[in-house]
Amino acid sequence: MVGMTEDGRDGTVPGYRDTTALDLRRGTPVRDVPAPSSAVEPAAGARVHETTAIEPGAMPPPPAAAEPAPPRSVEQHLDEILSAVPQPDPIELAVLDAQGLLCAEEVVSQRALPAFDQAALDGYAARAMDVEGASPAEPARLSVVGETVAGPTGPASIGPGMAQKVAAGAMLPAGADVVVPAVWTDGGMAEVAVHAGPDVGSYVRRAGDDVAPGTTAVQVGTPIGPAQISLLAAVGRDRVQVRPRPRVAVLSAGSELVDISTQPGPGQVVDVNSYALAAAARDAGAEAYRWGILPTEPRRLSEVLESQLLRSDLLLIAGTFASEGDVVQEALAELGPLQFSQLTMHPGPVQAFGRLGRDSVPVICVPGEPVAALVAFEVFVRPAIRMMLGKRQLFRRTVQAIAAERLLSPLGYRQYLHGQVMRHPDGGYVVEPLGDGSGSSEEAMLARMARANCLVVVDEDVTEVAAGGLVTVIPLLLGG
Repeated sequence: MVGMTEDGRDGTVPGYRDTTALDLRRGTPVRDVPAPSSAVEPAAGARVHETTAIEPGAMPPPPAAAEPAPPRSVEQHLDEILSAVPQPDPIELAVLDAQGLLCAEEVVSQRALPAFDQAALDGYAARAMDVEGASPAEPARLSVVGETVAGPTGPASIGPGMAQKVAAGAMLPAGADVVVPAVWTDGGMAEVAVHAGPDVGSYVRRAGDDVAPGTTAVQVGTPIGPAQISLLAAVGRDRVQVRPRPRVAVLSAGSELVDISTQPGPGQVVDVNSYALAAAARDAGAEAYRWGILPTEPRRLSEVLESQLLRSDLLLIAGTFASEGDVVQEALAELGPLQFSQLTMHPGPVQAFGRLGRDSVPVICVPGEPVAALVAFEVFVRPAIRMMLGKRQLFRRTVQAIAAERLLSPLGYRQYLHGQVMRHPDGGYVVEPLGDGSGSSEEAMLARMARANCLVVVDEDVTEVAAGGLVTVIPLLLGG
């Protein structure tokens, strides 16, 4: 065993070690530097220790400590993530499978919609000049020469003084330029009395009125919902190019974790994060895969990470990482650069991001505490997923609300508190924090979080919001 000095340093003579440790108090990577060698001349302008030569057997002076990196703002960390996440290439899906995704092609119709002149409602097809000026006192009387219903039919036509009974969607007979609603008539079978005369073209759908051949039916970037699926089917498209759902693998790190089917023992906790974050990713629109608890055996751990990087567009890891000797950090470091940072936010200030593996897959590490993990997801991961989906609106809409209670927040940190927002009887919104308003016990309260419908945001330069003051609120709408 290597001896330790009283100040906690290794008792051996320091040499070159190409390792990176993490000071979790600061979130600062600290790299050991090589001890100075007398055989190497210092570079011009380099700082030189003013010391005499080291006597044989004496311990060289320790290397100068690296300056701690300043905490990063929420915006800096978010910008780094959003600038690095890719947009997956478009794929072709069946129209029903494309629901909820963005159209990735300009769908040009080869058909006219409607394909023929048709009645817009049940009534009588007639000539506008024959019913002009009709009224209940002086109705226009027309001979009914037939009836047409929706469906295949042969050609039909009407002349002066004639009408044809038609159903909604039925082909309009030649010569007709108006449909008189049935409620404006006496409903006659051989002869019909018309009590009001609509203008030319009333209650008639002309061929191509909706979509003409060669025009765009669905544009690039249009969200595909029931109405778009209806239109795609009408123009004859059963498949369409879309922005696919990003594949997100969700993993949990920590030797203290057990699965939900296991009764936790002393010091153990149930793996909540892989379930909660997978559900959050699906709600954001991703195709989420829940791996679960990462193994602690180094070789198996590396295999799992590499396999998930191959199958995913984004890797999401929740865990509490040790400052030194953490097997997950070491395994991740072998796959590429991953930077842990101290962020000016609470809860969960220590987080990480990098692009790892052969395909430089984005990897986001969020805190292991479940409430902090879901807050970090809302702030960083959800916008990344929406960007990968091609959404224009990356962030949830915010509202200004009146604080029902006094709120406290640490200076220099952006505080995210769970709360319940509701409409104020006099207009606007009022928000009630779920807790004491200080966030001190916020991190551990899962039941409290489950009752919340919003996040209350207190900016970095605000330490107190009085009851009745205005705060920014992020409503947590499912699928929103």
